[in-house]
Amino acid sequence: MNKLNEKDIVQLFLSRLVRKSARRGATDDIAVVPVKTGQSRINLILKCDMLVESTDVPSLMQPWQIARKSVIACVSDLAAKGVRPYACLISVGIPKKYSENNLRSLLLGFSKVSSEYKVDMVGGDTNESKELVIDCSMIGLTDIDSNYIPKRNGGKAGDLVVVSGKFGYTSSALKIIFSHPATSSKFKAKALSSILTPRPNFTFGISFAKFFSSSMDSSDGLSCSLYELAQQSNIDLLINRLPTSKDVCDFALRNSYNVEDLVFFGGEEYETVATIPKSYFKMMEAIATKQHIKMHVIGEVTNGTGKVYLSYDNNSNKNNKPRLLKNQGFTHFSR
Repeated sequence: MNKLNEKDIVQLFLSRLVRKSARRGATDDIAVVPVKTGQSRINLILKCDMLVESTDVPSLMQPWQIARKSVIACVSDLAAKGVRPYACLISVGIPKKYSENNLRSLLLGFSKVSSEYKVDMVGGDTNESKELVIDCSMIGLTDIDSNYIPKRNGGKAGDLVVVSGKFGYTSSALKIIFSHPATSSKFKAKALSSILTPRPNFTFGISFAKFFSSSMDSSDGLSCSLYELAQQSNIDLLINRLPTSKDVCDFALRNSYNVEDLVFFGGEEYETVATIPKSYFKMMEAIATKQHIKMHVIGEVTNGTGKVYLSYDNNSNKNNKPRLLKNQGFTHFSR
């Protein structure tokens, strides 16, 4: 196990168990299963995600926040493809130490997220475990042709790179939890909220997925997501705007942190990262303005071989010469 990381293990399972016609789900955020019913066709959109307490849960999280996060992870992946969640199954491994109050708190979290994103919880399983483990298996439904559901490998030279939000808050929150750096109470509350009660920009994906040439969510870190899109599309990405806010930059400067590390190498943001043809931009901009949806253009797609470069002013790069971004984020079994 110490020689294989998460991606290596997925590829091993993929090569041995999954037939070629069904491999999209193993290399993308979702699995698409076409179903013919009479004269009509629909697509079942399947997604599962496992939360393990020791690797996925900061110490400050309450049980209801943990339960909510376990479902948010699947909602975010569906949203990045423009698919609304329909129903889900929840399996929970519960440690002996859990009290009735803990269990009621878990139920509160599941109830909250079910109401927030209109997803029905239709069953599941429970078992005893050494630590809390929650597996969410989610189903979405769509009559959109599967060819129009964005994949990770459709980016083309000339496309723009867009994201649904600003980055750096979750990395800052972990710094605050573990290192107790100097910060304002306002920024501390905002950063901690990003990691304790994440809120994917759900309407972004639902409204814009039809324009995406490629897309995925950013839960493993922005750098990882950008590289995944670049490598699967066999193109390069040139990031010419740092997708963050002034308060993150101020926090980094005040505590001598590298703001690019906070922005690119974090994770758990649950934002959508996508490429779009330039011809769609004005149309998307008009929709964003009308529906009050945040959209941030952070770069462009160029011909290449799966690399990501940074090209904007910073303290060490006054001439905007492109710099290679490290492919770094959270990957299980990589440590």
